[in-house]
Amino acid sequence: MPERIRFGPAGKPVGMKSGDYVKAIEYVANEGLDALEYEAVRGVRISEKKAVEIKRAALEHGILLSMHAPYFINLASPNEDTVKKSQQRLLDALKAANWMGAYVVVFHPGYYKDNPSKEAALKRVIENLKPVVEQAKQLGIKGVELGPETTGKRAQVGDIDEVITICREVEMCRPVVDWAHIYARYRGQHVTSIDQVLKVIEKIEKELGSRAVNPLHTHFSRIEYGEGGEREHHTLDEAEYGPEFRIVCEAYKQAGIRAVIISESPILDQDALKMKKICCEELGYC
Repeated sequence: MPERIRFGPAGKPVGMKSGDYVKAIEYVANEGLDALEYEAVRGVRISEKKAVEIKRAALEHGILLSMHAPYFINLASPNEDTVKKSQQRLLDALKAANWMGAYVVVFHPGYYKDNPSKEAALKRVIENLKPVVEQAKQLGIKGVELGPETTGKRAQVGDIDEVITICREVEMCRPVVDWAHIYARYRGQHVTSIDQVLKVIEKIEKELGSRAVNPLHTHFSRIEYGEGGEREHHTLDEAEYGPEFRIVCEAYKQAGIRAVIISESPILDQDALKMKKICCEELGYC
């Protein structure tokens, strides 16, 4: 991956009429993008044959693939059935990601609810994630990692320290940083300066090593938040919402890292292209 920064959408481009991910890969490549996150957020519903077709298309067009696992995951639950179903959904995502050559499976770890403390919830996540890794190893899954994501709701496990701890304690993990989620989680008091973004990057590199930030897998959009954190993602043009993308790209430039930036804006690839323009043309870092 020679590029410093790769850009792409979370899912299929907004202008696509077809629902085919093979065509989506061709579409984003023709736009000048070079990453795509396969959205399995409602469930992993793909055959090995189709996944291999997607892999071939991605290799042909130079697109780096990632996958977002189902939302219905709660590894912090005290309910055994909930945990087992969550583990299976993650394992299904890892299998499919392995077939298609995706390098990371992004997921939301779980919720603090029904735990005596945030620390107890985090401990449950770690304990319940380890068997997934062991099963993945037994299945011969290689080249794809689990990516616990910074979460936008204050009720969710997933502040930056928790994500780092998960990745330190569990094999086959790499951090996923959603800057909009961090901004919303802290109700507009974080991701407001280059220095704040740099401190997150530096903390990840210090705790997990340079590999975790080369590339650093990230999501971006503007976002609306309330008392509980995340409410709704917004486009780059909706300037009344934060955070500012230029801050993030400038921090990447100062840190000298490689990164993947996945647009979670409502206009997906269109804002990914705007992000690329800001980074590459205006800041000279791509």
